[in-house]
Amino acid sequence: MVLPECALCFGTEGGWATLAEPDLTEPGNASAQAPMQRALSELAAEFGLCLVAGTLPILAEDGRAYAASLVYGPDGARLGRYDKIHLFDVDVEDDTGRYRESTHTHPGRGITVVDTPLGRLGLAVCYDVRFPELFRALAEQGADLIALPAAFTEPTGEAHWDTLVRARAIENQCYLLAAGQQGQHANGRRTWGHTMVVDPWGRILAQLPQGEGVVSAEIDREEMARIRHRLPALKHRRMP
Repeated sequence: MVLPECALCFGTEGGWATLAEPDLTEPGNASAQAPMQRALSELAAEFGLCLVAGTLPILAEDGRAYAASLVYGPDGARLGRYDKIHLFDVDVEDDTGRYRESTHTHPGRGITVVDTPLGRLGLAVCYDVRFPELFRALAEQGADLIALPAAFTEPTGEAHWDTLVRARAIENQCYLLAAGQQGQHANGRRTWGHTMVVDPWGRILAQLPQGEGVVSAEIDREEMARIRHRLPALKHRRMP
């Protein structure tokens, strides 16, 4: 189960860093107040899910927050954490106009791939999808699936979302699990949605264009192996 970016706190007044929690797995934080992390761990255990918890604000050293994508296993234990690397400091032709994610968000460092019952799961977030080198690094670490929580703006989503998600799946011959915020939000932002599951051939297996809901699809590891065998592009890479 993959939740969208900012699944529990979107458009927070004063910036989402005001809701930042300490990382419960870091030394000395085991008893800290961290209701979002504790609730998500409990939900994963209650329903026996591997849960990618979108992104949560995790306190950074400079008072900002990391956009942390946390993965919980079916027993509620945390399997991994990825902090969004590429921050959305962009001017967009919509009602918001100016986005400066770095004001409240600290950029992450490094990539994350975790083992799950469905295979090796790589993690990325929203704006990351425009940087193919990150996805190739995940593929080189053996990613069979990549989770992409997102909150694309309406103009950029309409123009590029489908193309970018499908391209990252095709290039890396893996499944893309892309969960997107959608609709008109209290802070005036409009997001594109179009949550989808894309297979290693670039086929959209399931999609929810608008509204709240859930999409699901079968993950066929044998089909992925056939695609990689017939068209071994990952093995054909040559650096110029």
